[in-house]
Amino acid sequence: MRTTQLRQLDLNLLVVFAVMAEERSVSRASVRLLLSQPAVSRALQRLRAMFRDDLLVRTPGGYELTPMGQRIQRELETMLPRLDRLLGGAKFQPDQEAATFRIAGTDNACQVVCPVLCRRFTSSESQVAFNFVTWHEGTYKDLERGRLDLVLNADEGPMPAPFRSAVLYEEEFSCIVAQESDYPDVLTLEQYLSARHVVVGVQGGQQTIPEKRLAAVGCKREGVLRVPYFSAAMASVAGTDLIATTTRRLAEAEHDPALRSVRPPPEMSGFNYLMIWHPRLETDAAHVWLRETMGEVGKLV
Repeated sequence: MRTTQLRQLDLNLLVVFAVMAEERSVSRASVRLLLSQPAVSRALQRLRAMFRDDLLVRTPGGYELTPMGQRIQRELETMLPRLDRLLGGAKFQPDQEAATFRIAGTDNACQVVCPVLCRRFTSSESQVAFNFVTWHEGTYKDLERGRLDLVLNADEGPMPAPFRSAVLYEEEFSCIVAQESDYPDVLTLEQYLSARHVVVGVQGGQQTIPEKRLAAVGCKREGVLRVPYFSAAMASVAGTDLIATTTRRLAEAEHDPALRSVRPPPEMSGFNYLMIWHPRLETDAAHVWLRETMGEVGKLV
């Protein structure tokens, strides 16, 4: 085994590079690494001298990786987690190891998952913390660059390669209407389409799955109010003839006496919620624990 170069290498520099490659910013990297900005800049200079390459080049939009930098990043995505597991042991112990998992999820997923997660997996003995953030258009890029550990999203629409996924739980639709409204307990497609709707802007201002279900049968509903949260949508229909299309779990958790839940037309079929991650984390002990934990949550929601 040739280790001539390794003898001269400070492995901490590789950690600095991995974070810089993800963040493309000295200031953001310094926050994650708990180092000063000058210290991160000095580490980058040492890395450039070591590899005889600029590695990261400053542009108006932030740092960009050189071809050599891209090659090193690809290698480190596999190498560093393996080395970390080798040093820390094969199995993640939440009562002995501190970790913060960064998870992006839709409003719906967070309202369903977080209560169960808090009741079952945030004991005083655990050193694990969960940081949930709002799903946004750059979520998958954040997952690719290591700014997120997991994404919770519906299985509708394309999932960018090379991410991996598993079903978290199955979901169905439900409609929230005013208690005094004339809507029957089960809506027909004609009744659903003739009504006016409160729409939750999940992605691009659209509640995408209901729109796709209707588009599949050549129909479109009339949205008169768009809001960013399901709780706001449900509260908005009280005292009106509006319909808020939500999920069965959220509808069952709603206890406002001014509201009631009715079944949507059969054309509004259900869907799966997924947990999605980057393949570089597939065998990481901490991430395996995270996925197993979320899988248990999915069975309990």
